[in-house]
Parts: sequence; C-alpha cells; structure tokens
Amino acid sequence: MNLIPTVIEQSSRGERAYDIYSRLLKDRIIMVSGPIQDDMANAIIAQLLFLDAQDPEKDIYMYINSP
Repeated sequence: MNLIPTVIEQSSRGERAYDIYSRLLKDRIIMVSGPIQDDMANAIIAQLLFLDAQDPEKDIYMYINSP
C-alpha cells in the first residue's frame, strides 16, 4: 500500500490540500524514487519541461533515490 501524504496550505483565499509531490513541484523540487523506466523517465521529463517553461532562469532541484 502506497500512502501519499497530504499537506494543507493556508492563503487569503482559504485552505487548499495538496499531495506532497504536487506541493514540492510548486517549489521546483522533483522527487525520483525507484528504478527509472520509460514511464517514470517520461514523467520526470514532463516535470522538467513544465518548470523550465514557467521560469527558465530559476533552479530546479531533484532528489534521487534509485538503484
């Protein structure tokens, strides 16, 4: 069973719940866990392209836990 933690963010417009990976992506952090196969590689590339399109000058951080 995979349990994905949720975080609650407060703003002037109210509360919003995010899964932890979406919240980290908002801070330009990409988490990579497990063996890197085609599906995971495509998801990582999509995240990198998305973040680069948002702001090509800002750093992107990757944390990798892969055999």
